[in-house]
Amino acid sequence: MSELPFDLTLEGAPGECVRLSQRVRRVLAPNPSPFTFRGTCTYIVGTGEVAVIDPGPADPAHIEALLAAVADEQVRHILLTHTHRDHYPAIAPLAEATGAMVAGCRGTRESVSAYKPDRILEDGDTIEGRSYRLTALATPGHAANHLCFELEEEKALFSGDHVMGWSTSVVIPPDGNMGDYMASLRRLLDRDHDIYWPGHGGPVTEPKRLVRALLQHRRQREKTILAALGEDPVTIDVIVERVYQGIAENLREAAAQSTLAHLFDLVARGEAASLGPPSRTARYCRANPN
Repeated sequence: MSELPFDLTLEGAPGECVRLSQRVRRVLAPNPSPFTFRGTCTYIVGTGEVAVIDPGPADPAHIEALLAAVADEQVRHILLTHTHRDHYPAIAPLAEATGAMVAGCRGTRESVSAYKPDRILEDGDTIEGRSYRLTALATPGHAANHLCFELEEEKALFSGDHVMGWSTSVVIPPDGNMGDYMASLRRLLDRDHDIYWPGHGGPVTEPKRLVRALLQHRRQREKTILAALGEDPVTIDVIVERVYQGIAENLREAAAQSTLAHLFDLVARGEAASLGPPSRTARYCRANPN
């Protein structure tokens, strides 16, 4: 596999409000993990009248840090890229404290108690404040409801978990879809952005270079998965042993889910076959060329 141009640097400690640009600040949530890096990045966009993107977990210290960062400002909008639990639970207490409009991706059954948007944003919809104009860009794949937000004034993209500078995104079916994810990556190549501000990790300063590398990485991973298949059906665990040699034990299931996402796509395209519907426990083999 080719090396991806990842950057593991990140300025600022949890709770610290870091100025990133004229219109963008970041407060890091204290929820580090193998899947969230050093924590969820919550962004404050604008000055005086602001939008908050991805408030993160409902951690009291994090919410207090966010409120302190905007103490002399009006929070007009709270926006959400997708409904994974490291991004949305702080929305309800933040909205209650500020009276802000909540907008963003569609909700899910799991998120309904803490995420009740006043406005669901579709692709191309805009949210405006005095010093910002944010446009929703539909990027399904990591999650079916995933949105990115374009900040036109700075040619910046708040990329959520779609593209991150520190790691690849996890795509877990059925909510995650590898075919959609690849299409959403290709869509970014047609956009004119100077920088990405992701949901985890530091900025992506060469966006198109990284997107092309991610596309190539996924294509290579797809080829290695196909190469691991034979005429006799095998389980995903066997495929992971063949493809992800030497992987850490705590990342093995994530690798299995990523493999499953690729297999869903390969089966749909007729390049692989499964015994029964594709699933974590199904067995897979090469597709019959006839």
